[in-house]
Amino acid sequence: MGAPDLYPHLARLGKALAAPGRIAILDLLTQAPRTVERLAADSGQSVANTSQHLRVLREARLVDAEKHGLYVTYRLASDRVGELLVSVSRVGEEQLAEVRVARQALIEKTADVEEIDRHTLVQRMRKGEAILIDVRPYEEYLAGHLPGAQSVPLAELGSRLPDLPKGREIVAYCRGPYCMLAVEAVRTLTRKGRRARRLEDGVVEWRSAGLKVVAGDRPRGRR
Repeated sequence: MGAPDLYPHLARLGKALAAPGRIAILDLLTQAPRTVERLAADSGQSVANTSQHLRVLREARLVDAEKHGLYVTYRLASDRVGELLVSVSRVGEEQLAEVRVARQALIEKTADVEEIDRHTLVQRMRKGEAILIDVRPYEEYLAGHLPGAQSVPLAELGSRLPDLPKGREIVAYCRGPYCMLAVEAVRTLTRKGRRARRLEDGVVEWRSAGLKVVAGDRPRGRR
């Protein structure tokens, strides 16, 4: 870069990413905005620690906040922050043996679940041969989802199964490569005799690949 004056400012980003708790918070915010209380509960941290982490993230301009009544809602400052997390994850897989070991362990643990790549998925959906379901919590689906996806949270999959057309492959996705929600969805569908595969991409990976992400509901996404 050849601009030493920039280095201290860029180092603020490194500081912001230097705590596992802050990585966890950013990862949650890639899916949907959340209050500090919700972030604390979802990340398994205390409200006090979560608040401290959010202060550091705000100082680094990685998150923004908006107050609604008594509650403050946090969100990523931009889509670039999500792309940063994807890049950090990829570099980690390439450079850190511990991350590679964790990745390999996950692959072995989910060997019974068939995968589908994004290109094949798009082709099969265009031909009407597959349907795509988002098995994350509904509020995350509303914040952003893959085009054409229906919201079928994992907890509702059993009761919603009759709504999913027979004779078409079901592809499930969730929060990305390390998320197990889609894995459990595919296992459930397979036990029920349905043809199912998992898309490894989540919303952040999909967007980072330059593909469109949409927000809000779709008419057939809920009963």
